[in-house]
Amino acid sequence: MALYEAMDAQRIERGLSWRQAANEIWGQSAVLNRQRHDHPISPSTLTGIAARGDTTCQHALFILRWLGHSPEHFVPGAAAAAPLPPAGPRQRLRWDLAALYESLNARRRERELSWEELAGQLRCSTHQLTGIRTARYAIGMRLAMRIAQWLEQPASAFIYAADW
Repeated sequence: MALYEAMDAQRIERGLSWRQAANEIWGQSAVLNRQRHDHPISPSTLTGIAARGDTTCQHALFILRWLGHSPEHFVPGAAAAAPLPPAGPRQRLRWDLAALYESLNARRRERELSWEELAGQLRCSTHQLTGIRTARYAIGMRLAMRIAQWLEQPASAFIYAADW
């Protein structure tokens, strides 16, 4: 919720409607957007964060980039933080879910934990963890951050500026 509240405060401070905020957030990758013709972020995607209490890890990156904060900025007591990688108008920030899964699995094996035991520690289902290996787009941001914190890595270790 802290991410949503910061986004809403920035929106209000700048006198923007939700549509205008969504356009600005999407516009950070203006050149790439024109090339790819992707479906832009909608205002309901942004306002829905309050109702859901979460967003996808990929959508969170658009917002974090707009706010100029690392993900850890919104995690009370976060152990590790590093700035997000720089991204220009031809790029988008993306989570490298394959790298996140590989690090998670390696640390799980190192600690001799079953997927069930790890899921208990991370307060999620086993399927949520094992599904990261084949996830095409995203996982929840709250889970992504619990994993990064459990790995004692900054989230930025798993985030890159993507060129398509």
